[in-house]
Amino acid sequence: MSGTASPQVPAPAAPKERLVSLDAFRGLTIAGMLLVNDPGSWSAIYAPLEHAEWHGWTPTDLVFPFFLFIVGITTHLSRKEPKAILRRGALIVLFGLLLNAYPFFWWGKIAGVADPSFLQRVVYRFAHLRFMGVLQRIGIVYAISALIARYVTAWRSRLAIIAAILVGYWGVMLFAPLEPPDVTMAARADRALLGANHIWSITKTWDPEGPLSTLPAIATALFGILAGEWISRKEKPLIERIAAMFGAGAIAMFAGSLWGWLFPINKNLWTSSYVVFTAGFASLVLATCMWLIDYLGATRWSKPFVIYGLNPLVAFVGSGVMARTIDSLIKVTWTGQKTSLHQATFALFFEPFFPEKFASLLWGLCFVALWLGILTILYRRKIVLRV
Repeated sequence: MSGTASPQVPAPAAPKERLVSLDAFRGLTIAGMLLVNDPGSWSAIYAPLEHAEWHGWTPTDLVFPFFLFIVGITTHLSRKEPKAILRRGALIVLFGLLLNAYPFFWWGKIAGVADPSFLQRVVYRFAHLRFMGVLQRIGIVYAISALIARYVTAWRSRLAIIAAILVGYWGVMLFAPLEPPDVTMAARADRALLGANHIWSITKTWDPEGPLSTLPAIATALFGILAGEWISRKEKPLIERIAAMFGAGAIAMFAGSLWGWLFPINKNLWTSSYVVFTAGFASLVLATCMWLIDYLGATRWSKPFVIYGLNPLVAFVGSGVMARTIDSLIKVTWTGQKTSLHQATFALFFEPFFPEKFASLLWGLCFVALWLGILTILYRRKIVLRV
């Protein structure tokens, strides 16, 4: 044997502990939210991009609980003080109310007033302001779940709180039928607590983000907090944490499906079975992102979603303001009639060239791409809006 030492093979680099998958998962969820909220035409939508009519679920019904799940994960990772938690929750609720109120006057007709003044339009707008909404639910759920996580540190105790919320909500909902929508306990609570003028104008008698159905949404965020606690355990190998997320997610999806036989999966009611099922689904999707991005290093596909995930509030609020502006405020003359800028662009650039549903999808994808461009500018300038 030669006395020359053999060259040493370098050990493989350890996977980065910075979990880029969290930003990608959040961005994927926000981009999905924009896509389902902004079709080219509401009368031409592929079935997976519509909410389930009542019981059951579609891919669209996964978007909101996925976001609350990731809120729970980031809540565990940030660990803010109680004062900061309440401040952040209140600001998110305020953004939601401002988005609902925009443009701060009513642009349509007012019953009994032939030619309303601007002041009358402002008064009418706030007299009929919807109190609840997506951001309001996020703010409330974040504040309550973050305070629970701060003062209840044992995971078994957190799990017990989740069980109490979900079983208790199930018990309350049994006091009335689960359909039609306006007779449920959640709908009765909406009318009693919000009043008829402050419920979502489309449903009129109940609110899909109402007060009572917000309670089980807290459990969704608490599931995310449990997931965040697990994936941040750096003493465990990354692949072991990923495998556990896969396993827990599959079990939760199965359990939620079984529970759905007794308490149907329903996004509008945010039923307990829906909470368990969607938390399991979110665990599977996040585990897949972690495996691809953080473990295998396959990051190229995720960059657009990471950009979306770094500025979710800008994306949601900004796109909401833009959508209302081009839907309701900016009118153009098209084929001799006043129509919204949204409808005009769809009719001019998409509808004549593609089948109707595909044209509607393309318009939505272009809207998502437009916001990716806006967020990319912020990303390159290192501008991130946090509350």
